[in-house]
Amino acid sequence: MAISVTAAEKKILQNVDIPPRPEALLKVTDEARKPEPDVAIIAKAIASDISISAAVLQVVNSAAFRRAREIESIEQAVMILGLKRVFPIVKAVALKSAMQQNPLLDDFWNNANKIAQACALVAKQLDKPQLADNAYMLGLFHSAAVPVMLQNYPEYEKVLSKASEDGWDYHIIQMERDFFGTTHTTIGALLGQQWKLAKDLVEVIYYQHDASGIFSSDELSKVGLWMLATLKIARHIVLSEFDDGTEWDIVQDPILEFLELEDGDLAYICQQVAAEIA
Repeated sequence: MAISVTAAEKKILQNVDIPPRPEALLKVTDEARKPEPDVAIIAKAIASDISISAAVLQVVNSAAFRRAREIESIEQAVMILGLKRVFPIVKAVALKSAMQQNPLLDDFWNNANKIAQACALVAKQLDKPQLADNAYMLGLFHSAAVPVMLQNYPEYEKVLSKASEDGWDYHIIQMERDFFGTTHTTIGALLGQQWKLAKDLVEVIYYQHDASGIFSSDELSKVGLWMLATLKIARHIVLSEFDDGTEWDIVQDPILEFLELEDGDLAYICQQVAAEIA
């Protein structure tokens, strides 16, 4: 199902500054579209941006993607993992590098990094390794509009503080809508579109807090539901100590039913992933 933006929101969003894709990512995207992409050109484009290339190497050697042998260069990463696997990681780390840095967001980015790692690990635990790379990207992208909101609305600091205390759920979405006329999920979906994310991922970002009943509806594709389930489990693992559990209480049973898992199976997955990212 397509995302829905009201006329009032469209007017508001015209004045919201959404960070453009970095030059390195544009070059990688252009080369990736070719029938026979040149690995050397892609590796050179990634390596041309020091912050992006360093972050990519950190990610591919992290717990979520760990291999028997450490990957030491971008070219090696592209050759070993393949462009299809590296590209989502490049997009994810490029997003963070494109955002204005703000000390208020230190905890936010720390949690986002953990959620991204957890998403990739959960996908593997669910026997969906083919989703791990996009799951990692979703982990970083799903709340990427929060820094955008803070950058555009200084008073958004109050929302950020409230969410840090009480957790990110539909109450925060309503608070955003009341104060700013739009939400971080709407801006996040538009950001995802601008950064050329797959339609399934854009829709997951948009519907991520409308999770009540979504697993029994047709609002998301099957892939989208898998990605949403992965994201919700990852958020539960990383954020459970920071919120009151309301978000998880709403989606736990629908996720168990969708994944055809028992409570114990899911608890084991959460335990294994938590240990990996600790």
